[in-house]
Amino acid sequence: MTIERKIREHLHKQAETMECPTDISKRIEQSYSQYFQQKRREVTMKKRLIGGLVAAAILIPTSAFAAPPLIEMLTRTPMTAEQVNMDKVGKVTLKKLYSAFPETKSFKIIDASNVEGVQTSIILQEKGGTGKKITLHTNSNTGKIEHVNQENWEPKEKPLITLTDQEIKAKVDLLIDKMYGNIEDYEFTMEQMENLDQKTFMLNYIKKGSKTPFYQVFVQDNTISVSLIGGETTPSNSRVEGFFSLNGKPDYTADAFINDEKLFSLLKMNPTELKQELAKGKSVVEIAASKSVSKQQVIDVIAKTQVERQIETDKNNHSTEQLLKAIEPKVLQVIEHKTETPW
Repeated sequence: MTIERKIREHLHKQAETMECPTDISKRIEQSYSQYFQQKRREVTMKKRLIGGLVAAAILIPTSAFAAPPLIEMLTRTPMTAEQVNMDKVGKVTLKKLYSAFPETKSFKIIDASNVEGVQTSIILQEKGGTGKKITLHTNSNTGKIEHVNQENWEPKEKPLITLTDQEIKAKVDLLIDKMYGNIEDYEFTMEQMENLDQKTFMLNYIKKGSKTPFYQVFVQDNTISVSLIGGETTPSNSRVEGFFSLNGKPDYTADAFINDEKLFSLLKMNPTELKQELAKGKSVVEIAASKSVSKQQVIDVIAKTQVERQIETDKNNHSTEQLLKAIEPKVLQVIEHKTETPW
């Protein structure tokens, strides 16, 4: 047994015996707000949801796309550059990037990781360590690049945020066009966020005839952060991402748990309605209570779904009881969490 495995198993055993303080246990660890401009009567709601949004995306600690393994939900496995180039998802991601921006072929992979069967994340930077940087988060199931974070592609003397609105849009258009294809069929909105610390813009690209943003972009400082939100393969009425936000940024860490059709049915709400309520600072537990649904009912529904998913891929043959026991504390942390509260 390798020393890494020994340490890993020791930490897992220690974690199982630890009792966290209440204020910490309510915080759990990882993809962006699904929001679009609506009528003026919704402005108050909108400001609550997106006030202070910033563009700089972080390496997502958990999946925004699917449920990670229950026992190791908080574990993201580091990858070397060699492993990325040998990994199926990694190779597809790099091929797409190199095709879109040939200059990145000379970039160095400075960080990479994955959650097995869920997501692969890669960060590349121009050699020298201070130049252009690009971060990619790819859905391991679909092979789609769900998030692109482009940093320092403009000169430091004239960072992106100092450009005109038209120039900023042109830069964003180029990134989306290169990574995803032509966006001529998309309607466009752009507004400046109420972020007192840094000037921040939010751009929504909505396919004509749709009410859901297909691409949502945040621009801040010298960074463009693009998220793929909608799409024909992801019906807007059955999935939402970024139920919570943190420090003004969409927080995807609970999405795998909350995107549960049985939960929506239990609460008699669609995912968009649930997200709107969460944006007001409520927890899932509080929302459930307002509908005469108990905390335990919510836990049971989410835990059962997660266990069903895990059993399909569980290589250690854990019993259903073991998996439920492992997942229930994590579910509790998610459903008691409130937006803008550090995990």
